[in-house]
Amino acid sequence: MIKITNKGKKSWVTFTTEPIDVESVKICGEWNEWKSEPMKKKKNGEFYITKIINSNKNYQFGYELGDGRWICDESVETVMSPFNSQNSLLEI
Repeated sequence: MIKITNKGKKSWVTFTTEPIDVESVKICGEWNEWKSEPMKKKKNGEFYITKIINSNKNYQFGYELGDGRWICDESVETVMSPFNSQNSLLEI
């Protein structure tokens, strides 16, 4: 799930996963040149993070699970990556 709050040239974007049975999740995206950022875990098994991102752009991203899997956010469209896999598409 993604919640976007637009504030002019910047947007506050909260990314939240479905409950996942893994120890850690990192988010990776175009807004920071694909650098992995750890997400915080809720008691119910969801992971979340809030990022401040430039508005009026599209960004590809995904979730890197602690067990090595790459997953997309089910609440947004996906696009093909250069690695023959899928990325989520954030449209702000």
